[in-house]
Amino acid sequence: MAMGRRGTDISVLMGLGIGYGGLLIGFIIEQGNVASLFGLSALIIILGGTMGALVVSYNIRDVLRIFSLVREAMTASSGPSQEMLELLCEYAEKARRDGILSLEEIVEEADNDFLKKGMQLVVDGTESETISTILENDIYLYEQKKKDEASIFEAAGGFSPTMGIIGTVMGLVLVLANLNEPPKELGHAIATAFIATLYGISFANLIWLPISNKLKYKLKREKLEMEMILAGVLAIQLGENPGLVRKRLENFIGTEGGASAASAQE
Repeated sequence: MAMGRRGTDISVLMGLGIGYGGLLIGFIIEQGNVASLFGLSALIIILGGTMGALVVSYNIRDVLRIFSLVREAMTASSGPSQEMLELLCEYAEKARRDGILSLEEIVEEADNDFLKKGMQLVVDGTESETISTILENDIYLYEQKKKDEASIFEAAGGFSPTMGIIGTVMGLVLVLANLNEPPKELGHAIATAFIATLYGISFANLIWLPISNKLKYKLKREKLEMEMILAGVLAIQLGENPGLVRKRLENFIGTEGGASAASAQE
């Protein structure tokens, strides 16, 4: 369900830069060689193992959506805005002045599908109880869909460290199988083995889990916007005074949680 036009949110890239940058700077300060942190085999083990576990847990179609969901996480979070408040108040004033049917043409111009659906129900003469049931069901289904998407990244954050340990154990098996090698080469092999653990833990805590949290945060904001629209649509359907509609909707602006939104609707 389209939530309207949104810009780009660079906080994901900034967070990755700050997180991995901090790790690398700390490593360099301790006289570490950055090149030693790169291991293709460890990367294949972590990503391959994590993706395989995700396919088992979900399905291949859902897992392949990871890339599009990452792009979604990098879009700005929509939420209750002054622009939406003014639009709903404009609808309320026009409906009060010219009647509900006068909204039919301008509603088509709305770029928010949820708003458009709600206002179309109003224009069609649908009862407020029915409108509330339909739109609340849409909110619920949208919320469940977005929670399922975020859970993919949450699951990846759980699998990734374990895959790192598996990769390290595999590396140590190779080390123990070649104990006759010179100590210098054994030390290098052991260090390489632990790269897998580094990858597994860092991917979980800097990529998978943060993106899951980002998607949940965006859902929270989007759901609040939908609740604001629902409150506005019902107020318009009931023919409430535009001033009262504005006061009702102002409670949503700057609200971060659903509790305040729910109380605003009552």
